Amino acid sequence: MKFYFTEGQTVKAGEPLADIDPRPFEVVLMQAEGQLARDRAALANAKLDLKRYEDAAEAITRQQLDSAGAQVAQLEGTVKADEGSVNNAKLQLEYSKVTAPITGAVGLRQVDVGNIISSTDSTGLVVITQVEPISVIFGVPEGDIPALQYAVGRGAQLKVEAFDRDGRMILAIGDLSALDNQIDAATGTLKLRALFANADRRLFPNQFVNVRLTVESKKGVLLVPTAAVQISDKDRFVFVVNPGDAPNADVVTRRTVRTGVVDGLNTEILDGVVAGEILATDGLDRLQSGTKVLVSGRRKAAAVPPEVPAKK
Repeated sequence: MKFYFTEGQTVKAGEPLADIDPRPFEVVLMQAEGQLARDRAALANAKLDLKRYEDAAEAITRQQLDSAGAQVAQLEGTVKADEGSVNNAKLQLEYSKVTAPITGAVGLRQVDVGNIISSTDSTGLVVITQVEPISVIFGVPEGDIPALQYAVGRGAQLKVEAFDRDGRMILAIGDLSALDNQIDAATGTLKLRALFANADRRLFPNQFVNVRLTVESKKGVLLVPTAAVQISDKDRFVFVVNPGDAPNADVVTRRTVRTGVVDGLNTEILDGVVAGEILATDGLDRLQSGTKVLVSGRRKAAAVPPEVPAKK
């Protein structure tokens, strides 16, 4: 066995990867070619006999003529099978020269020089992964499908952003390429595929990423932190902080809201809150209308005591 690649390098489709010992395949090919040559000679001789019988049809019986014709047909079938065996042997011999089926990055070798391998091995020689372009599969909630279908139906090219595991750094920007044809009943989501050029190799095969799909852009909407919006069996609500004049006099009021699009950390508010109001986002399970709260960052500093003159 001989390798033509270095672990981790990028190879193009059709480039040689490795040579497997071809001698066993060469022996099989030689045997198949010998069998084919022998049967072709027998076929040629049978055709000559048939031609002689046809020329001397008055001197032979009909049975002899039919037998000669059947022998020719039988040998023609044998030759056809021999040709298939030769082509198969040639194909197996070609497989001893392993080439890259796709363009991609080569992983670590699964075997070394001197190892015995066979076509039934599950590991193979090496794994090639396509990285340029690369696709990301993700899911969207069932409730977001109508808006997604509307955007796709209009022919819009939807942009997809891939973020790191923490969701803070954007890794790549790509396009939505395909939608699955059914909803996953177990998760209530629809799988989507996004395609990224990945020329800078920032996306890695089997990497976990957070995905943001832009279906529609809205301007002039009111956004609040998603953590501030609570859901009950009757409505969605927030706790609005009403600033007081005295220290620790801020109180909250429960207010029902009508929400729109939810984009991760932010939620669109259609009705119930106006811009500039302060919403509670922490300790919500302990709040109700009239509860006094302390707003972070608004704690009033203690007054500085007046300077007392020193006694003489």
